Amino acid sequence: MKTHISELRKAQKLSQEDLAVAVGVTRQTITSIETGKYVASLPLAYKIAHYFGKSIEEVFDFSTIEEDK
Repeated sequence: MKTHISELRKAQKLSQEDLAVAVGVTRQTITSIETGKYVASLPLAYKIAHYFGKSIEEVFDFSTIEEDK
């Protein structure tokens, strides 16, 4: 899943470690979410979006997820 976390984080001059501490996860988790290797849980997605003052949809790009058919 594509996210805008990296752009938001860099705009605020935050390291991955800074964001990780703020939302209660490891730096490796933030790295994995930013690179698309891990999809954040709904509670974590909410924490990240809330941290940046954005909606979940503004931070996470759901257009790349296939809908159930």
